[in-house]
Amino acid sequence: MAVQVGPGRDPGETLVFRGRQDAAAVAIAGGTIVALGSDAVALVGARTVDVGDATMVAAFRDGHLHPLWGGYWKAGVPLDGARSIDDLLRRVAEHAHDHPGRRWITGAGYDPTLLPGGMGTARLLDRVVTDRPVLLWASDHHSAWANTAALNLAGITRATVDPDGGHFVRHPDGSPTGALLEEAAQAVAAHAPLPSGADKELGLRRALQEMVASGIVWGLDASVAPSDVAVYARLAVAGELPCRMALALRADPVRWRDQRADFKAIRAEVAGGPGDALVVTTVKFFADGILEAGTAALVEPYADDPCSHGIANWDPAELAQAVAAFDADRFGVHIHAIGDGAVRSALDAIEHAGHVNGPRDRRAVIAHAQLVQPADLARFAHLGVIANFQPLWAQRDRVMTKLTEPRLGWPRTAWQYPIGGLDRLGARISFGSDWPVTSMRPLDGLAVAVSRQTPGGEPPGGWLPEQRLPIDRALAAYTEGVAFQAFEDSLTGRLAVGQRADLCLLSADPRSVPASEVAAISVLGTWSAGVEVFRPNNP
Repeated sequence: MAVQVGPGRDPGETLVFRGRQDAAAVAIAGGTIVALGSDAVALVGARTVDVGDATMVAAFRDGHLHPLWGGYWKAGVPLDGARSIDDLLRRVAEHAHDHPGRRWITGAGYDPTLLPGGMGTARLLDRVVTDRPVLLWASDHHSAWANTAALNLAGITRATVDPDGGHFVRHPDGSPTGALLEEAAQAVAAHAPLPSGADKELGLRRALQEMVASGIVWGLDASVAPSDVAVYARLAVAGELPCRMALALRADPVRWRDQRADFKAIRAEVAGGPGDALVVTTVKFFADGILEAGTAALVEPYADDPCSHGIANWDPAELAQAVAAFDADRFGVHIHAIGDGAVRSALDAIEHAGHVNGPRDRRAVIAHAQLVQPADLARFAHLGVIANFQPLWAQRDRVMTKLTEPRLGWPRTAWQYPIGGLDRLGARISFGSDWPVTSMRPLDGLAVAVSRQTPGGEPPGGWLPEQRLPIDRALAAYTEGVAFQAFEDSLTGRLAVGQRADLCLLSADPRSVPASEVAAISVLGTWSAGVEVFRPNNP
């Protein structure tokens, strides 16, 4: 594609994106789609932009990711892509050597499957750094790994009691190993230096650029503290958000009653609504942890630990009460629920809010929904709950075979990521990435949603193939599905006349290539309300 003048610089100009087939032409003016197909080609006075063999689609939207903190963590130890324990340790050692003035060595994104049982030990990290604390977050961001200096500074000993919602993994004598689960990781992280506002802003800018380069024009930052809102607000006021953002304020299981007034004040201060650059209209609840670390809340015990049902961060009755309270305050509800016990508690809480507060168009979201009891599947559609999936996870990769399957056993392994099943039952589906946990590229997620295969094409026919989505349905989950989640479905999410000109130009049509080739498709341009926000090698 060769666009010399980006759309939106002249709001009155009409542009027609025209390729090899006139039927695929798209015309925009004033930030809106004004004509399609032959009607677009026939417009008088419009400027034509030749896109060649490329394909224009509705721009992608991410219903669950973490741009601010994901971008910030990119400045730490580069752990992504490490292929062995020795590689991880080498990266930590080199980063410590290159940053002698840093009081703590931190990083995020290591692959837990590289470590025995997914857990690291302080003794391993002590091989490379002993003079300063080291704290590393796994790619799942629900478990962490600390060296002895970090444990000592935080005062973690064999006498330390596990915090509510967390666990210090221990040696047989009770001493901490250095592996930290959920709130135990926060107990150590609380002693690390806090990032400055400038650090957060730099990380956010980096993440936002990655979003638009991936074809994304709207995202939900699915867990922010009140202090994080100011970072977004500064960019929004300056007109420097290349994509629109919604923020979900994180509810605390202990302090949620006191948070209600603060959350309402923050929402009023930002004062955005559907279609605006920045809105704060959602409250996030962490119902549990993750299966890989054994912290997801299960109905029945773990197969590899019959004494454990995981960690439920909320008492079910308390979760129901809190969800109903924030629902009464007219906030959207977004609940992280991975285990079948957490999913059931989340559904119960949303149902309770409906009984207490009466019917309304609430569009409550359960994010991840990795393990769902068959008896609970129909409740999503019945209650109007949106299932926000991360489709890239729905593959039988190393995480699945080494960590998840041994913890679940059969038949629960077959209950995972019921995307196709929920779609057939009439439930609303939206997609997201949970970046930086995994790739934010929607094209990567699309490839797995339609194939249920690893990049190597395993297993033949797909893993739990009945849960695959047709490509049209998968594309809709990344576009109009997330638009519906955001109450923006009347504004955007489709290529239709009158819709906002949120567009993404792809090097090939995902609907016309094999699933194995979808992830290789490139984003050639991204437009938000007709304004070009990304183009490779943009002058």
